[in-house]
Amino acid sequence: MQKIIPQKLQKGDKVMVVAPSRGLKLIGEDCRQIAEERLHEMGLEVVFAPNTTDENWNSQGCGSIEQRADDMMTAFADKSVKAIFTVIGGFNSNQILDHLDYDVIRNNPKIFCGFSDITALHGAIYARTGLETYYGPHYSSIGMKKGCEYTLEYLQKMLFSDEPVEVKPSAEWSDDLWFLDQEKREFIKNDGYWQIHDGVAEGTIIGGNLCTFNLLLGTKYRPEFPKDTILMIEDAGDTSDVVFDRNLQALCHQPDFENVKGLIIGRFQKSSKVTREALEFIINNKPELRNLPVLANVDYGHSTPILTIPLGGHAKLNDSRLILSK
Repeated sequence: MQKIIPQKLQKGDKVMVVAPSRGLKLIGEDCRQIAEERLHEMGLEVVFAPNTTDENWNSQGCGSIEQRADDMMTAFADKSVKAIFTVIGGFNSNQILDHLDYDVIRNNPKIFCGFSDITALHGAIYARTGLETYYGPHYSSIGMKKGCEYTLEYLQKMLFSDEPVEVKPSAEWSDDLWFLDQEKREFIKNDGYWQIHDGVAEGTIIGGNLCTFNLLLGTKYRPEFPKDTILMIEDAGDTSDVVFDRNLQALCHQPDFENVKGLIIGRFQKSSKVTREALEFIINNKPELRNLPVLANVDYGHSTPILTIPLGGHAKLNDSRLILSK
């Protein structure tokens, strides 16, 4: 399948917010206001999909399958919309995969950005259409009052420019519940990347949230690992070393895992208790990873800040140097 690269954003472009997982009601008014102001400062017009409202809220914190799928298709079919941002992640975006029109998505390529549970949509869209998408901040993430500079810097570098981006570690990071109190924050000095295995590799970026990506295994929505794949994964705070280990092993068992030439791992949340020592044990005890460069503690995942990564794009890994491009 031929890869499709969406056009980068320009000032004056319209972006649409959708809720394919949990809904807008979860997001506080202060967060919404900050996010909208920041997108406006980038020169973007912000609109919301028809069903992305506070009223669309069922027992799972979201709209119906039909409403969520309709909003995705509305956003892709609207030729005036140049990018789509998800409200937030959740647990059930894989419910809508059978309800999307992939021909419409293929014929209306545009930027699609979100992370976590949105991995199911990233994977399905790439597998069925070849459209490159972006594993990056949600609309709600952009509404973080403090500590958002790194997130915004790399969001703009990846979505507005065609130039390759060399990714540097953030100066500090946070794993607090910022959305409950925008003023009371705890920032931690970043000790940089964890170079588990050194080496050089480059290729097509495939991946996302590990446990969500694994929901696609054995389905038509799981992206293949093409020749020279750079696998980029992360997991949330409800994982642990043993859960991460077995989920990673599930990928290693895939017949096309032999095409993976490098592994990049996002920062673990504190509640996971996955230390560098524990991660090194996991990596070093997998024969499938023995000769691969492995770089961890990269600024993406469920802590902040959040890097924007072009899934289906290109990554070059040279020891601890990481370059991303379309």
